Amino acid sequence: MADEKDAVSAGDQALADEWAAALNEAGEGGQGDIDALLAADAAQQPKGARLPMEEFGTPPKPVENFGLEGPNLDVILDIPVMISMEVGSTEINIRNLLQLNQGSVIELDRLAGEPLDVLVNGTLIAHGEVVVVNEKFGIRLTDVISPTERIKKLR
Repeated sequence: MADEKDAVSAGDQALADEWAAALNEAGEGGQGDIDALLAADAAQQPKGARLPMEEFGTPPKPVENFGLEGPNLDVILDIPVMISMEVGSTEINIRNLLQLNQGSVIELDRLAGEPLDVLVNGTLIAHGEVVVVNEKFGIRLTDVISPTERIKKLR
């Protein structure tokens, strides 16, 4: 037990010594050093050469990195997103939730045969119907929401 405490304290001491050496190497700079650097910088700049400060609320300057075919989307093409299909939803109180067991039926807010919602990262992007592909469920998109409509729903 005593050996473990000595080993830990020796390791802590070594780390403290490294920090102390690094701080001594860096020197002790105070406000005077900062003021001297600012004064030297101001002396190098001609009078009135400061750039005007941009006010908050002004739109940023547009970046012109568009090619003939539009913006370069290669940067974001490999970002993974979560896609999910929503059959329907409902609200129930906790009492009824705790009473659920195998064989319970929960009534949803959708009619049978109504299209499913296709969500990407929780945002509705399309509607579709369930299909079977190679013995697995899939979805056939029946209606894709336009990008402008998606942006309107975000606001």
